[in-house]
Amino acid sequence: MSKSEFEKAVICFTKAITLQPNQIQLHVDMGEAYLQVCDFNSAIHSYWQACHLDPENKSVLYRLAFIYYLQGQCLFDRGMFVDALGSFTKAAELRPDVRPFQYRSLACLTALGRYSDSLKLVTKWLEADEQTADLFVLKARLHKQLNQVSLCHHSLKSAFQLSPACPEARGLLLQLREAGRVLRQQAGTKALEGNLHDALLRMNSAVQACPEEAPYYLFRGTLQRRLKDFSAAIKDLVVAMELSESGGGHADALGEGEEGTAALQEEGHTQLVLTYNDFAVHCFSRGLYKEAAMLLSRAIEDHRNESALFINRGDCFFKQEDLNFALADYQQAEELDPHNKAICARLAVVHNTLGLQNQKDRKYHEAAKQFSLTVKYNPAVSQYYENRCKLYYREHKLDMAKEDAINAILRDPTNQQASFIM
Repeated sequence: MSKSEFEKAVICFTKAITLQPNQIQLHVDMGEAYLQVCDFNSAIHSYWQACHLDPENKSVLYRLAFIYYLQGQCLFDRGMFVDALGSFTKAAELRPDVRPFQYRSLACLTALGRYSDSLKLVTKWLEADEQTADLFVLKARLHKQLNQVSLCHHSLKSAFQLSPACPEARGLLLQLREAGRVLRQQAGTKALEGNLHDALLRMNSAVQACPEEAPYYLFRGTLQRRLKDFSAAIKDLVVAMELSESGGGHADALGEGEEGTAALQEEGHTQLVLTYNDFAVHCFSRGLYKEAAMLLSRAIEDHRNESALFINRGDCFFKQEDLNFALADYQQAEELDPHNKAICARLAVVHNTLGLQNQKDRKYHEAAKQFSLTVKYNPAVSQYYENRCKLYYREHKLDMAKEDAINAILRDPTNQQASFIM
């Protein structure tokens, strides 16, 4: 051995072991001789023999682990990652306290593209040992390789909590933000082209890349509203406003300030109201009047100055035959938009319906008031004059009945009932 004649030394050790097989040092020395000629398998075999003879000998065990490590490194350098993984794994099993052995196993797994197994290994380290920012960054990179972008952000957030100035986490986060920005631009282009489904797919990816960017949720919510996926749109818009109010995200970690928070919140509220309204119209068209009214009530809570919301809710109440509630909403809409003919037409319909009910209940005085309001709000309908004409005729107010009959005929010359009264 001293003269570097290792092959002759192996022959001598073999003969010596034949004579004295229980001598631990002979197996150790022969293992070292094999190691000098890079015969790792034979060296490992010799050291295992020594371990069997003295299982409590830590130095022999540690040396065996190191030989496995050397073998794995040589195999790794030759691109034999599967065999290298086996050697590094055995080294780590013998010396679980030596993290570099486990790191080399991780390098083999990633070289083999086995990112899920790599992720399990890193997660195991985080659960068993002290958590560090570097380990969380490593976990984030593995999540990114597996396209688990939301989990990648979660790991980066943990890294920033441990080390707010972590440059690796910052760099990876900037990459994700840039990817999200590109996807947002592509989604905007697709939306302008009218291809809303492709735009939504890109926004889904953008939100995954930047899960704490309020404008992304806002734009995705708008797309979902246009695609009539109202529940998803409401969820996204609520998230957008919550994020804008909290100033959340990784903006602080990147040293960036809030951007247009007030404008973003205002736009979010507007889009949310529009979504509630469109959802209500969708329900209304399917006969779900109660649900539509509830949605419109939520919209009105945020925007009490929108006459269209009161009009639509009034229509829901009218369909449910809640005439008083319908009348109250139409009157509120009239206050907001007094020159809107559609509101006046609806008010006329409600008053006419109430008048017919009063007439049926023999409340003729109240019926006359309702019919007069009907004519006031919509004087162009012949039927309204006819209804009041009949009431006046019943009460022997012939002059007033005649006047209404004339007005009814002027608006509809084919009105036979009015002609009969004349």
